Amino acid sequence: MKKYLLGAAALLLTCLPAHADDLADAVDQDYEYIFNLYKHFHENPELSFKESESAKRMAAELEPLGFDVTTGFGDKWAKEKAKRDAGQVYEGVGGYGLVAVMKNGEGPTVMLRADMDALPLEEKTGLPFASKVVSQDYLGQTVPVMHACAHDSHMAILIGAARRLAEMKDQWSGTLVLIGQPAEELGLGALAMLEAGLYDKFPKPDYVLATHTSGWDPAGDIAYTPGWALANVDSVDIFVKGIGAHGSAPQMGKDPIVISSQIVNALQTLVSRELDPLDSGVVTVGAFQAGYKHNIIPDEAHLQITVRSYEDNVRAKLLEGIERIAIAQAKSAGLPDDLMPVVKFEDEYTPSTFNNEELTSRVMGAVAAELGPERVYERAPSMGGEDFGQFTRTAENIPTLIFWTGGNDPKAMKAAREGKGPLPPANHSPYFAPIPEPTLKTGVHAMTIGAIELLQKN
Repeated sequence: MKKYLLGAAALLLTCLPAHADDLADAVDQDYEYIFNLYKHFHENPELSFKESESAKRMAAELEPLGFDVTTGFGDKWAKEKAKRDAGQVYEGVGGYGLVAVMKNGEGPTVMLRADMDALPLEEKTGLPFASKVVSQDYLGQTVPVMHACAHDSHMAILIGAARRLAEMKDQWSGTLVLIGQPAEELGLGALAMLEAGLYDKFPKPDYVLATHTSGWDPAGDIAYTPGWALANVDSVDIFVKGIGAHGSAPQMGKDPIVISSQIVNALQTLVSRELDPLDSGVVTVGAFQAGYKHNIIPDEAHLQITVRSYEDNVRAKLLEGIERIAIAQAKSAGLPDDLMPVVKFEDEYTPSTFNNEELTSRVMGAVAAELGPERVYERAPSMGGEDFGQFTRTAENIPTLIFWTGGNDPKAMKAAREGKGPLPPANHSPYFAPIPEPTLKTGVHAMTIGAIELLQKN
């Protein structure tokens, strides 16, 4: 059920800002330009830490508007990763990151963020401007590339908002910072920009806003979540040792498949029996690989696990529990100490995202007053991940807000919820294709209003 903004938003509806109709008209009139820009990004997707042409195009759009643009056309991801492992910072602004600054008098500094990278996925939407790009990922594998998570719309929306704000300088005061962020899909781009000096070399923001086009919300709507909005995302690998034997003589070995199966079952108790019922957590074994033949007991099995949480103390408890359970199950099977499981935690995890409640109420109240409260509503937190949380974690709890711009067919979604059809494809599907006009217009409108609300003169 939609939870509509009341209170402040209802009050604002009685006194809409004088520019409301003018802004809506301007967004409508600019739609064709923004749509063509969106098509360009969609047809020319680039993988994580390879977003050179996307950043160049964004720079070419922003510089004529009066923004002071800095681009970080640095090395490929493999070289940057090597530098990071050696304790060095990324070149440029986090690889191919972009920063655009417009100073317009006294006032706060507001940063608007769009991510730029695409996914290694073959597009199957059938769109006339569908991607046909094939590229090499950072591991050297040749893969098809698609903007299946709508980052193409994020770039277009940011440019659309920049065009409006550049024309409305008489209605706001302060400093506007726009960033094109690389490598969100790897969960590393935000941190790369911050480690490269985003908050030291450029105006440090008082507020950070972002939007994400959502295949789980109807096009033309805005959804938001105060507080915890997105989860910590950890990847864990467990290499379970065993002693190989013939399948007809299991007593001669130690079966890692059986031990791993017991680990999988025991892991389910972490959330159900070790977490406070009011805390949130997910432990999912997404892959289980072992053996090659019917009658051979192998000597190793491999489990791949995703772990989700909001609170950092919950995250720590889950990760500790995974290692404890893996070791305990191996010991209960009688494995010697030199054959204990090896548990590997990926160092670079995606941190959870917390939407500052006061900032969320203020910005979404202004957006609801502009678009109408029936189109702007609260929705439940997600266990999905986004590295947007780095922008507040890295710098003294700067208030941040990421909100959802609906992108899917409202009629198809309504039918699905009534049991009259399937849900339409959403983010990360090769068939996902946001409905451009309501998605782009709504995103530009909401992002512009959010910035003006925080940069208002009075």
